[in-house]
Amino acid sequence: MESSSSASTIKEDKKKNPRSVAVVGGGISGLAAAYKLKSHGLDVTLFEAEERAGGKLRSVSQNGLIWDEGANTMMESETEVTTLLDDLRLREKQQFPISQNKRYIVRNGKPEMIPTNPIALIKSSFLSTKSKFQLMLEPFLWRSSAKNNISDENSNESVGEFFERHFGKEVVDYLIDPFVAGTNAADVNSLSMPHTFPELWNLEKMFGSVIGGAVWSKLSGKRGKRGETSGKKKGQRGSFSFRGGMQTLADMICTELGENFKMNSKVLSLSCSPDEASIFDNWSVSYATNRQKPSPDQSFDAVIMTAPLCNVKEMKISRRGNPFLLDFLPKVDYLPLSVVITSFKKENVKRPLEGFGVLIPSKEQQQNGFKTLGTIFSSMMFPDRAPSDAYLYTTFVGGSQNRDLAKASLDELKQVVASDLKRLLGAEGEPTFVHRFYWSKAFPLYGHDYNSVLGAIKMMEESLPGFFYAGNHRGGLSVGKALASGCKAADLARLTTKHTKHTSKMNFLES
Repeated sequence: MESSSSASTIKEDKKKNPRSVAVVGGGISGLAAAYKLKSHGLDVTLFEAEERAGGKLRSVSQNGLIWDEGANTMMESETEVTTLLDDLRLREKQQFPISQNKRYIVRNGKPEMIPTNPIALIKSSFLSTKSKFQLMLEPFLWRSSAKNNISDENSNESVGEFFERHFGKEVVDYLIDPFVAGTNAADVNSLSMPHTFPELWNLEKMFGSVIGGAVWSKLSGKRGKRGETSGKKKGQRGSFSFRGGMQTLADMICTELGENFKMNSKVLSLSCSPDEASIFDNWSVSYATNRQKPSPDQSFDAVIMTAPLCNVKEMKISRRGNPFLLDFLPKVDYLPLSVVITSFKKENVKRPLEGFGVLIPSKEQQQNGFKTLGTIFSSMMFPDRAPSDAYLYTTFVGGSQNRDLAKASLDELKQVVASDLKRLLGAEGEPTFVHRFYWSKAFPLYGHDYNSVLGAIKMMEESLPGFFYAGNHRGGLSVGKALASGCKAADLARLTTKHTKHTSKMNFLES
């Protein structure tokens, strides 16, 4: 039992040495991590090298138009997203796209609406009779495959190979290929199935059938949540954004963080000096503000790193005064992408489509000369994003199949986008507004050798006490998954500092 003097001493020690965590990187992972740490009473400082926060959440308002240069929407698939929306009272700012279930894929040079569910897909003429039979028979043909360890035999399988094995080539060409290109700018053959779609990969391991496993998981999930959801208001499903664009989410978190945020602060070096006698100030962070000389070092109990690995390699890290070499970090392949914003007078768009947007399969690019990956119908989804007499479109160019075109000039991209929109929507004449934003490293490629990347991240965490990594280099590329990654890293850092404080307290009492 603690004596009153011991308890008083410990209390004073905590005042002098609050549990402190440095978060490096102000994208959604870093913001989520910092917010969660602060909400649990930790002293957190977030370092962001740029003059703005949000990373790939980047919204612009200009000339009566509102557009996103990065992620356009997100989903509430992760519990961490639900918690954050509720805690920040963001429900009132959510925007759900009008007719978001109306999505199109180009086939034979023309947009065709994708059926919204498997039954509608079977009834439609979108797929051939052969492909429909493959979809219907998949639960029966693959039901016993788990016993044959077929997933282990195909551990290096690509996304294209996996889905072709289960559903056939047509499904890959006209459903999987455009979906993958639209979400991470990659082609289906360059992506590792276990890393890109781990949930589906595990379903095959457990059930053999992807469809059968998905149905079982959904039903069991509903049974488990039946008692939990009673009395709670059920929110809308599907993709959503926020009034003013996706950056609203980042701005709200920044407001909550307040003075804990250091903009224009590039971290130059990290020094880890674990000392069993004291759990405080184990990390020293050196950073430069506005590209000037380094500021005085700051000390922290833990570090959450959310910067891309290519930026981490540029930092100097030391442990117990010795350089911690990062030569074991493999080179990560990043995909380039240009986001091209165009606006047309409504009278000049002869075949406007209502809905979310249109994706262009690589097969259509090869056979029919399209050059863009797809277009989001921004003002169709959110009418307040453009004047009432105009349509606003967000088009994506580049990715793994067209890296050079992503870097093209604005004039060339304007011609490419206008040409595709004319063929797809009947957009005639010159757009009234054109803007381009280039992401040189839009997404890390979850390739067949991505195990080496995950292994290197794990090695950093195991070698550096109090170091945690979060972001879209692990766990998924979506906004929701990146946000969840930051929250999970915050939980680990919080538990670690809590454990070490408890250990320090016991050592103090025993001395």
